[in-house]
Amino acid sequence: MATSQRGYYDILGVPRNATADDIKKAFRRRAREIHPDLHTGTKKTEMEKKFKELNEAHEVLSDPDKRKKYDQYGSNWEQAEAYEQARQQADAQAGRGGQAGGFSGDFGDIFETFFGGRGRGGGTSPGFAVDGEDLETDVHLTIRDVLTGVSRRIDLTERVVCKACGGSAIVRGRPCVVCGGAGTQAEKRTIEVRIPAGVQNETRVRLAGKGQPGINGGKPGDLYLRVHIQANGVFRQKGFDIQVTLPVWPWEAALGAEVMAPTLTEPVKVKIPPGSKADSKLRLKGKGLPTSTGEQGDLFLKLKIVMPTAISDEERALYEQLGRARHSDPRAEIIAASRRSSS
Repeated sequence: MATSQRGYYDILGVPRNATADDIKKAFRRRAREIHPDLHTGTKKTEMEKKFKELNEAHEVLSDPDKRKKYDQYGSNWEQAEAYEQARQQADAQAGRGGQAGGFSGDFGDIFETFFGGRGRGGGTSPGFAVDGEDLETDVHLTIRDVLTGVSRRIDLTERVVCKACGGSAIVRGRPCVVCGGAGTQAEKRTIEVRIPAGVQNETRVRLAGKGQPGINGGKPGDLYLRVHIQANGVFRQKGFDIQVTLPVWPWEAALGAEVMAPTLTEPVKVKIPPGSKADSKLRLKGKGLPTSTGEQGDLFLKLKIVMPTAISDEERALYEQLGRARHSDPRAEIIAASRRSSS
């Protein structure tokens, strides 16, 4: 493998503790900047050299075993590996009572010899095909969009060859004023995507092949949609279930009633059981959101007992009559509990 004057981490522009994903993203980003097909003339020759270095750095740092050896031995990791293999063979022969395979001298000298040598012949083929970079963007959905799935037009920005300088970064001997000497410029495009039903809030949806196009036959990158589901004053999403607060009158809770309740499609009629308490829940099976397995979540109605804002004289008389009837004290239990806790 050819040896670069700069370190592999510097070539990729990442720190030594970079993750595998960091290295992959840095390679794709840098490759799109210096790919020879984006440049012409003397600039193209310079980019071919840099692109070869970039491929070499990526080949080593993207391989966990090679990266470990590079971190240990530096740019001469291949020679160090050969030395280590020779040393092990020599030790094995010496252990059997034989000669150390021609390495009976100082192994430190042999190590220096290996480190002073050169790597594998032939270098690495530049492989000018580069996969496209992954893109991310935000998408805002309503909860009804989540129920059915929805198509959206997404505006994306990608880097393309500068039309003014043809990727050379130079026009008439001066840096291109259009791209600022970068050789590429931002270009917007609009695509239509289908967001599947049942997506969850604050998750990412991967759309394969919808990212930036590859160069010279490289595969296109992926597009990741960061999903944000807008708050709704009626429906609250809990995973694949939906919760709704359903107001009921005191007499409906006490005597039972049939009332209309909202769902994500059309309102439905539900039965309030007699003697229902505040905050009790009614379950409407299959009225929630679709799951990835094709099933459907549920809708839960949480009862909220509300009082009329104004009452008539007749209604007041009925409340007074109800108040005169004998009832247990609804506060007796918490008063007793408070006395026990203070004793």
